[in-house]
Amino acid sequence: MRKFKIPDVPDVPVSATKSIRFPTTVINQVEEAIRGTNCTFTAFVVEAVRVALENLAEEEEE
Repeated sequence: MRKFKIPDVPDVPVSATKSIRFPTTVINQVEEAIRGTNCTFTAFVVEAVRVALENLAEEEEE
């Protein structure tokens, strides 16, 4: 299971726009987590989703 790390550089070479809603508390927590880093909100969310999907796939294999 891969551990989540805040990405340094946004890794979104090809992208599409998808509008989603986050609870304000989650937005605040993400913004606090990335404060002072070279990470955007989008890059954080994309990496978090990638890690979650990898972990789900690993769990299904077990």
